[in-house]
Amino acid sequence: MEQKLAEDHKRIPGALVLEGGSMRCLFTAGVLDVFLEQEMNFAYVIGVSAGSMTAMNYISRQPGRTRDVTLRFVNDSRYLSFRRMLRNRQIFNFDFLFGELSHELIPFDRETFEKSPQRFVAVATRCRTGQPEYFEKGICSDIEAAVAASSSMPILSRMVTIDHRQYLDGGLSMPIPFKQAMKEGYEKVVLVLSRNHGYRKPPISRLHQKIYRRYFGPLPQLLSSIEEIPDRYNRLEDEIERLEDEGKIFVIRPPKPVTVSRLERNRKNLEALYQEGREEGEKRLEAMRAYLGLN
Repeated sequence: MEQKLAEDHKRIPGALVLEGGSMRCLFTAGVLDVFLEQEMNFAYVIGVSAGSMTAMNYISRQPGRTRDVTLRFVNDSRYLSFRRMLRNRQIFNFDFLFGELSHELIPFDRETFEKSPQRFVAVATRCRTGQPEYFEKGICSDIEAAVAASSSMPILSRMVTIDHRQYLDGGLSMPIPFKQAMKEGYEKVVLVLSRNHGYRKPPISRLHQKIYRRYFGPLPQLLSSIEEIPDRYNRLEDEIERLEDEGKIFVIRPPKPVTVSRLERNRKNLEALYQEGREEGEKRLEAMRAYLGLN
């Protein structure tokens, strides 16, 4: 751990913003593993949904861990189970993920994570208000619960309680929180997205609208936030592309449309996406260094 923390004098005074996307974040994992190998340690890291999970392994300085966990356990019912989702509305087993898996099977370096001076923020959506809330390591009461909340997809997952308040997936209200990084005062902001350039979300189908209204009718503000997802996401993407063209932010994204689904279980497809992330991270490394003023 001492060697890992000794690298913190090389911290980059900029922000790293990680989009979610469940299994599509294997692309993000590939990019971040390149960053770790190159000792690209950002001072501020903010993640949404699976992006926040991937960020934990970046902060703990464990390249390859996100890939290893996913490929080893994606078809293990202790980790991901449609049967458990139907029975308990919990498709991902966070108790297993943060318990036996992280303590024994593929140990998570919690000490390095907790002692790292890098700031880490997970975004979750408060169910009563439908608004994003930001949970920072070292400040919030339970950062693992915050990451679980950030990663809890509606319908497929139960709400997560933190300090007597209920939360769900951060992507419902703030899918790409680059503005929060700017609000924190970071002038250099690097985004790692899980969708290709030009991607826009289609409107929510009538079937999904009916399902959401049935489940979340008693929470009208959350329902409203969910129904606004496509428009909100597409406006953010418009702004991201504009800021990228102006040189104000730096974006790494898949070079072509991602065919891996949110709940992909084909290891070959997941490995290919991880390798694509590595390749894109390596390809964009020098341009990112130039943007950050490190050359």
